[in-house]
Amino acid sequence: MRIARWETSTGQTGEGFVIDDRVVPFPQGATVAEVVAGGLDYARELLAQSTTTTGTPLSEVVLQVPLAPASIRDFVAFEEHVEGISGSVDGKSEVVPEWYEAPTFYFTNPHTVSPTAATVPIPQTQAMDFEAELATIIGGVAGSLGENLTVDQAGAHIFGYTVMNDWSARDLQSREMKVRLGPCKGKDFGMTLGPWIVTADELETFVDEDGFLELRGEVHINGELVGEDLVSNMGWPFPELVAYASRNSCIVPGDVLGSGTIGNGGCLGELWGIGSARAALEPGDVVAISFEGIGEITNTVGERVAAPEIPRARVRSRSRRRSS
Repeated sequence: MRIARWETSTGQTGEGFVIDDRVVPFPQGATVAEVVAGGLDYARELLAQSTTTTGTPLSEVVLQVPLAPASIRDFVAFEEHVEGISGSVDGKSEVVPEWYEAPTFYFTNPHTVSPTAATVPIPQTQAMDFEAELATIIGGVAGSLGENLTVDQAGAHIFGYTVMNDWSARDLQSREMKVRLGPCKGKDFGMTLGPWIVTADELETFVDEDGFLELRGEVHINGELVGEDLVSNMGWPFPELVAYASRNSCIVPGDVLGSGTIGNGGCLGELWGIGSARAALEPGDVVAISFEGIGEITNTVGERVAAPEIPRARVRSRSRRRSS
């Protein structure tokens, strides 16, 4: 099943299935959020009621972000990416021992997500970058609160997958992370998700004997192939990422968990780390990221947007306590 949200030429919004070359609204006025919360069985019930509905040609609608994320966690699960990006940060390509101990992630902004075909405005950066990722969408499971899940339990919470571009301003990110916190403004200005959600059952034939999704991912900039990798090169399969996210915490329907950037050119930062002189992205550049079995998102880099200045930190010269 492919599940999407869209806008028609008359400005009407729709949520439903992508069936062949048309979009078909969910019956009974259901929404993507409700379907994800209801889980795969509920989605199958709605699909069975939708197969005879005519719908609208896909070519006549504009796809929107496939869901409003409840939260976004983004992992860093590809060893080759970690090795390459470290070289661009401090000139030393390495994978620290701590990376192997557990899958690391950060939370990012669910309110600055763009759909495929959108132009993505950028901050005042001279090191604009993309990050090609596959993301999983958490669905509802009856009787589960999504807390402290085992790997098997976590797998049942995977509703589907979508393509992710975790846009990055590398110069801003580098400054922030020297403070031992972040990324912050180097990341939260934009992310792309789309073009739709492909349900997990559609991808079962791609799962290898170790539980990894053997899907090919590619990145093109202005039509030129610059990166390609297999999702199965992750350090952990998705159920393990989901289980770790729930550890002493919880996951809920609508949560988005990114795989982290694929290796072998999944971002410019990795290429810079191994000596590439490829230029940073500039306004007008077109970035296309695709994953086998899922689809493709294509975005144009927008103009730089100036933001109000924030003053530097004050020198700590004030009294530590009020006089009595």
